[in-house]
Amino acid sequence: MRNITRVALPIAIGAIVAGLVLRRIQRNLRTQSLRGKTFVIIGASSGFGKGIALRLGEYGANIVLAARRTELLDDIAVKIQHSGGRATSFTLDISDKDELERLAEFAKNSYGNVDAWINNSGVFMVGKFWEIPIDEQDRLIDVNLKGILYATHTAVKLFIDQGYGTIINMGSIDSEIPTAYNSAYSATKAGVRSIGQSLNQELRLNGLNKIKVVTIHPWAVDTPLWQHAANYSGGTPRMAAMDPPRKVVDTVIKSLFTRPKEVPVGYKAKTFFHFHRLFPHTSERMTANIVHKYQFQDAPPADDTSGTLNEPMYAGTGIDDGVRQRIRWEDNNQ
Repeated sequence: MRNITRVALPIAIGAIVAGLVLRRIQRNLRTQSLRGKTFVIIGASSGFGKGIALRLGEYGANIVLAARRTELLDDIAVKIQHSGGRATSFTLDISDKDELERLAEFAKNSYGNVDAWINNSGVFMVGKFWEIPIDEQDRLIDVNLKGILYATHTAVKLFIDQGYGTIINMGSIDSEIPTAYNSAYSATKAGVRSIGQSLNQELRLNGLNKIKVVTIHPWAVDTPLWQHAANYSGGTPRMAAMDPPRKVVDTVIKSLFTRPKEVPVGYKAKTFFHFHRLFPHTSERMTANIVHKYQFQDAPPADDTSGTLNEPMYAGTGIDDGVRQRIRWEDNNQ
């Protein structure tokens, strides 16, 4: 038995090391293939969008940065150019379909064909449904749902003309599980998911197999989304067990190669996706109870705000926004 162990153990270790080396080689080959490719990123001034843009810049890609905060986009473009990529900025509000058409023309004129179009723009909203002004909920739908619909429509027409392309839309765990106190937000994210699911089938049926829509579904993530939120809950925006934004950035980069239709990000999102399909009512009650505790029982007081729904906010410019540290501090000092 000892002789078998002496032989088998080095073989097993060698196989593991070889697998890790092969995986690294494959990853390096993939990232090298991004050099010179062109990406449009909407919502690139902070959070996931900024993280994705900087990562693609390191790989030598061409990037069209789009958002409302022009100065931040220009700063990111400089960083991308210093890291070996190329970048240009385009100021827009995703809810304006005319600006999106101009963005597509700008991207073509800047770099030629576009390889992937990433729709990352969105605003979070939290509060009791009947206490949130209906005009604010209407505006949320303009940004989170109609904006993604307009941007996806613009991108798919561009890709049909050139014959290929990948659209990546940012969904949410709320796309699968409608969450209490996030009613309008959950509705928009469910809509984003439906756009991707139905459009993929239309593309298949019409022989447009080189065009794909990928919908990414993160768990709650530590980004400026929370600082920018439309918050009518009476407490500081928060959620349990937040993920780091790196998880989502890594998933988006990987999806450029694998092009899956949907990707729940991380074990928490994947677990809740599967659990909701098996036990829908139980999982909805669980998530509702979690939000109620964290947002309405534990959160320190905060004034109502429309956040960045109507105007951009020049605070919250990072990829990570320190939300997890802020929540720990609040919990320890109440």
